Amino acid sequence: MRITDIRTIAVEVKLQQTVFDANYTMATKPALLVEVDTDDGLTGIGEAAHFGGPMASTAQVIEHELKPYLIGEDASEIERLWERMHRRAYKHARGGVVIAAISGIDIALWDLRGKAADMPVWRLLGGYRKRVPAYATGGFYAEGKGINELVAEMRTYVDAGFRAVKMKVGRNSKIEMSALRASSERGVAEVSLAQDIERVAAVREAIGPDVRLAVDANGAWDVATAVRMGRAMEPYDIYWYEEPVWPDDVDGSREVAEKTSIAIAGYETCSYGIVDFARYISARAVHFVQPDVAWAGGLTESLKIAHMAQAANLPIAPHIHGSAVAVAAGLHLLGAVRNGSMAETVFPAHELMTQLVKEPLPLDPATGEIELSEKPGLGIELDEETVKRFRVN
Repeated sequence: MRITDIRTIAVEVKLQQTVFDANYTMATKPALLVEVDTDDGLTGIGEAAHFGGPMASTAQVIEHELKPYLIGEDASEIERLWERMHRRAYKHARGGVVIAAISGIDIALWDLRGKAADMPVWRLLGGYRKRVPAYATGGFYAEGKGINELVAEMRTYVDAGFRAVKMKVGRNSKIEMSALRASSERGVAEVSLAQDIERVAAVREAIGPDVRLAVDANGAWDVATAVRMGRAMEPYDIYWYEEPVWPDDVDGSREVAEKTSIAIAGYETCSYGIVDFARYISARAVHFVQPDVAWAGGLTESLKIAHMAQAANLPIAPHIHGSAVAVAAGLHLLGAVRNGSMAETVFPAHELMTQLVKEPLPLDPATGEIELSEKPGLGIELDEETVKRFRVN
């Protein structure tokens, strides 16, 4: 099973409404897909993260730096190929875009291995459970979106069958270290710290006591603010408190974890795989460990992170923020390991979630879980009409 070609496909959809997290503006949902062909006629599908930059940057690394190292190589030797790509590139990029590019290829290689073995990836990686709990990510900020609109949105997730939801906090420029202080978008869809607490309290009341509620600050707060806000949110039974501080501040995250009773989750923005996550795990700076399979080194590296977390008696809850391909990869990882928590999903989903693959994995509204397929590989097939419709040059 020799590799004959590697290519990228950039797709993007325009959102009906521009939304904001603590730091960034999202008017579209892009995704960079990766296809790997072999000489026996199989094609593996993956997805590479591009967060923080244009898709063209990651695509350039895949097609013009990594691809030449892999043409003619045995696609089944995934560990060796990962090391080959990383060793050739580490002197000029020890994380970030190169690891994201490796991730997309790695996911496609696992899809190929599953297809060749006629087995689903979650069984190849470990085979722990077939049904994975899922939560709905939402609660973004938007112009004209008040507490009533936020509450109505979060209720739709519960009504759809989700037993857990996540909302955004942290869009506050009037605090120390805020990235918004010098931004042209200062004041846009912004709230005060007190209003953020009001938003959390209103959502908790609306969804009731039996639905898990997580909050995500996207690394926007300094340590003092993160501690203060964590303590203020404690009465609302927060399941996890995601990225309360800047992702490089391991000691700060540990301080927040020590001074609040809410479990700290993070940090998907650790983009150097096991090297970054080892620091957080050993420092006990997080409880929920959150690699992104399309960003942290693919399934190969994310499996190692999961095992490292397991050794520390910590659950993993992968960050999943891309298309249906990234969702499938994250679900297969969660189905493979015994310390898997919940799968992140976007709901209501955009077209790259609902139409990009022919048979997306649906939520069971009776249980709030997603059942993994027994189809080989990732169990997905791209819908070529949808790819053509949303493809960007």
